[in-house]
Amino acid sequence: MHRAFEFCLPTAAKAVPAGPDWVHEIKYDGCRLRLERNGRQIRLVTKNGHNWTDRFPWIVQAALRNREQRFAVDGEAVVLGVDGISDFNALHSRKHDDEVQLYAFDILALGGEDLRQRPVEMRKTHLARLLRGRPDGIFIAPFESGEIGPDLFRAACDLGLEGIVSKRRDRRYIAGRTKEWIKVKNRSHPAMSREF
Repeated sequence: MHRAFEFCLPTAAKAVPAGPDWVHEIKYDGCRLRLERNGRQIRLVTKNGHNWTDRFPWIVQAALRNREQRFAVDGEAVVLGVDGISDFNALHSRKHDDEVQLYAFDILALGGEDLRQRPVEMRKTHLARLLRGRPDGIFIAPFESGEIGPDLFRAACDLGLEGIVSKRRDRRYIAGRTKEWIKVKNRSHPAMSREF
């Protein structure tokens, strides 16, 4: 497994890009997490480099149930409420660790092949193939392409969601902060008051 994985971090913006060159995902309110599997070994690594493998058994079990033996997936650890909306307070309380799922939105490696140089759309195809038919514990982030971004953002705000992340559809996975990924937050969402 590649040791040099680093998270690609979105740049905050005030407006969602509207052009055809972007894909847009709902931003779930949770904890950024990278899932790495190498045979029977699973690692869940946070943005700050902490190993949280022991915290989230449902994600670990889901990863071990996958037929693929080697992969690295980027996503957000979330607790979903009955309404299907992520509940940051439930996640942060640690009382629901066995309910935490991975909202997977990118794949960095598959079967020993490093996919980070591939464009977003191609990586999403690989991610969908990896997670096909295995929703429990890990679910795939739906996305919309093109000029729908601003409308999708308004809909996310109307639903009380945290916001959206827009990504250049033809770009590779870049370690560190990048303007290839743009996050726009719902200004009335509780996450606005607890940036850390």
